[in-house]
Amino acid sequence: MTAVPTPEPKSAPVERRQGRDWLTIFSRYGALIFLVVLCVIFGRLSPAFLTSVNIFNVLRQVSIYGLLAIGMTFVILTAGIDLSIGSLLAMCGLVAAAVSKGGLSNRFTVGDGAEALSYPWYLAALAAIAVGLVAGFVQGSAITRLKVPPFVVTLGGMSVFRGAALLFADGGPISGFDPEFVWWGQARIGGQVPVPVIIFLACAILAHIVLRYTRYGRQVYAVGGNPEAARLSGLNVRAVTTSVYVIMGFFCGLGAFVLSARLNSAEAIAGMGYELTVIASVVIGGTSLFGGTGSIFGTVVGTVLIGVLLNGLQLNNVSSYIQQIIIGLIIVLAVAFDTFAKSRRRVG
Repeated sequence: MTAVPTPEPKSAPVERRQGRDWLTIFSRYGALIFLVVLCVIFGRLSPAFLTSVNIFNVLRQVSIYGLLAIGMTFVILTAGIDLSIGSLLAMCGLVAAAVSKGGLSNRFTVGDGAEALSYPWYLAALAAIAVGLVAGFVQGSAITRLKVPPFVVTLGGMSVFRGAALLFADGGPISGFDPEFVWWGQARIGGQVPVPVIIFLACAILAHIVLRYTRYGRQVYAVGGNPEAARLSGLNVRAVTTSVYVIMGFFCGLGAFVLSARLNSAEAIAGMGYELTVIASVVIGGTSLFGGTGSIFGTVVGTVLIGVLLNGLQLNNVSSYIQQIIIGLIIVLAVAFDTFAKSRRRVG
């Protein structure tokens, strides 16, 4: 009787599974690993890098980018994009400044006269946030109801809001706010921790809870992962898509208020180039430009990573031109890795 040969076990599936495991780990924690490596390298190159003063300085510098990046995370999770955030930031900041000063006619008034004319800081903050919410709703509605791609709508918004900011303030700045307004951008808790950093981290924690533990957060991921399947399952895809641009507008208004308080000034050219840094923070943090994948934790890590990178390069006297080249290359590499990881998961 002839023995039936038994096939040898194949190891390829095991190897593919191990490859996917390493790929998953790196896609989740790659930014954090890179951040730790950068801190070690810059700490050795410059003794001043790891001092508490410099660390809090880095966090303070990235706090505005971080607030915008939280909103951008919601947008990109739905496979959208918002290129108007810098311009909207400028517009919201000027509105907050005008409310705080009691009108444009008092834009340069300082001292006791300025305080007598000014409105409370919370009215200025609410005005900035209200402008952001309305702008976000308009852009979200244009995307969902007019079926115009997010890239086109927000590219137009970038020009519209910048022009509106220039028109609103006649191209000039508004400066010299009351101490209660400035406190939100310049004060430090315990003598070390800047208030903008606390605002950024508090918003990040709240956004993390919303995305991870609420029904709305699951809807955002579902719409970004497969909008047609989400629609067939009963989700209001149009409402969810519009809402993420409203959230983005909220963070533009909040960020504008904090930035104006930090600088004690608001101007129409504020926020120029913020789009690149914010999108880079979100993408480097692991949020996929194709939607459906990402986290607030990753966005926070990506934001801090860019701040650490720029700060370390500055401490080592690297040209600002080279810094921009490095950020651009990192964005391309992050998106390339995301595309590669998705293709490997499909093959597996």
